[in-house]
Amino acid sequence: MKLLVAALSSELAAFPDTLPGFDRLVTGPGKLPATYALTRALDAKTYDEVVVVGTAGAIDPELPPTVHEIGTAFQHDVTDLDGVRGQHVSLPARVATGRDGLLIATGDHFVDDAEVTAVIRPTGAALVDMETYAFIWVAEQFGVPIRVFRAVSDNAEDGALTDWREAVARCSEQLREFIREEYGV
Repeated sequence: MKLLVAALSSELAAFPDTLPGFDRLVTGPGKLPATYALTRALDAKTYDEVVVVGTAGAIDPELPPTVHEIGTAFQHDVTDLDGVRGQHVSLPARVATGRDGLLIATGDHFVDDAEVTAVIRPTGAALVDMETYAFIWVAEQFGVPIRVFRAVSDNAEDGALTDWREAVARCSEQLREFIREEYGV
């Protein structure tokens, strides 16, 4: 059995209520709700794989507005004791799915500011979201394989929240089709 995970129910709007071979989990947005909900789910039941779907803002302006697999994540909104951005005092700087894919910058606020994206862009991150680092870290703690798929919803700059609200249904459709092709369900 696999666990299909999304932060928001709107990201699963195009998915049927039940998907053969998958349980479903909606965690709520942000790193803490993601950590809490996925930890509880993995503690309660054994899964063969965690499959995360959701939206993300594009930091790379050349990135096509489609579904992308994530390979690595870091937290763009933390610093260590020396003030190094992206470094946490007790967590790994980066976490990885073990698969090829894009680098995503995770933080607890919705990125919709050109100044913020200008700070994140030099890290090499292609996307920004609010949960991926937490999802990968938790799955790693339980030794469960994880795959993360993000559909580009906005450009993570001025007007991004309006863009996201308008794009979430389209993104859910893209993610549903991707999961159908990737997993045959």
